[in-house]
Amino acid sequence: MLFVGNDWAEDHHDVEVVDEAGQRLARRRLSEGVEGMAGFHALVAEHLPEDGEVTDVVIGIETDRGPWVTALVAAGYQVYAINPMQVARYRERHSTSGAKSDRGDAHVLAELVRLDRAHHRQIAGDSDLVEAMTVLVRGHQNLVWTRQRHTNQLRSMLHQYYPAALDAFDDLAGRDALAVLTIAPTPERGQALTVDQISQLLREAGRKRYLKATASKIHTALQTDHLHALPAVAQAFGASTRALVSIISELVKQISMLASEVEQNFGRHPDAKIYLSQPGLGVILGARALAEFGDDPHRYVSGKARRNYAGTSPVTRASGSKTIVLARYARNRRLGDALFQQAFAALTASPGARRYYDAMRARRIGHNDALRRLANRLVGILHGCLRTRTTYDEATAWPTPQQDQQEVA
Repeated sequence: MLFVGNDWAEDHHDVEVVDEAGQRLARRRLSEGVEGMAGFHALVAEHLPEDGEVTDVVIGIETDRGPWVTALVAAGYQVYAINPMQVARYRERHSTSGAKSDRGDAHVLAELVRLDRAHHRQIAGDSDLVEAMTVLVRGHQNLVWTRQRHTNQLRSMLHQYYPAALDAFDDLAGRDALAVLTIAPTPERGQALTVDQISQLLREAGRKRYLKATASKIHTALQTDHLHALPAVAQAFGASTRALVSIISELVKQISMLASEVEQNFGRHPDAKIYLSQPGLGVILGARALAEFGDDPHRYVSGKARRNYAGTSPVTRASGSKTIVLARYARNRRLGDALFQQAFAALTASPGARRYYDAMRARRIGHNDALRRLANRLVGILHGCLRTRTTYDEATAWPTPQQDQQEVA
């Protein structure tokens, strides 16, 4: 067998090939792209025995995404995506000086898959549909996070010169706030608006219900007296607010467009029905969970393996007479975010989930920890549904309150 360490960078790859005894056979720097991949194949072929197969080549690399990794998997190599934190710890076995280089990391990766690959997971063979969905849901989530950052920035800015706007709008990224702040980005402009003008702005933004009542509420809030900034300063803040509102408005538009793409792709997947049957999972959260879990049926050998990957199962640290249980630090944070939101939504969607959560809280377990434990339980239920190819059933998932209490204990 051949073992290859592949340390990747933006424009090149440092590669080291070793044999089963750990003897270095080759070391090369390859360019990114088609030419570099052709060089990689030639390098492997040069050292692979005549009766060897591509499946006898084991590759360690610090990512599981991108066209380079896709090409390696498609070629038939055994590819292991190693967490950079694990590589850093393994590097300390070879050097205590703290030295680091791309060539050195390629050697570390080659040694890691040669000696310890049994303790790592080979890259799963997800379908093309899930690969495409992963790109979409991550792009959608990135835009949502970007919108939230800009909304927080807008809130901070308004607090400094326009507190009446904060009283008028609960959601600064909502259509009502964006419509009014586009026309009235300063307190002076806001106080000049009439109820009819505000109603017209809300109507143009798409509001159809409670139009007059909402406009009156906003008008009253904007008329409230607050401490004012100097006129020149208020105008400067107003220009900045108008620019920020334009950015948030465009983000809202693009998020909606990407959400439609996510919905279309998710609806075509055969597992979509099972995911949508789970309590607390809608189209967007279901698509995120599916994309991050993947659809390789052999990736998770058990529900525990799926929970470990999700990061919902705890980590136990025991030393002598001291034992502590902690939440996992190293985990897929995108997946963890989706599962946490699912657990929160499941409190109203599933009576069994609510009983489980209430039992946790009765034991003086904090809100976040109780949701994490509920998410852990829900991941196990999802794994069972996927394994048996059945949709969620409340009676099967949460048989009786008495059994729930026994499991909690």
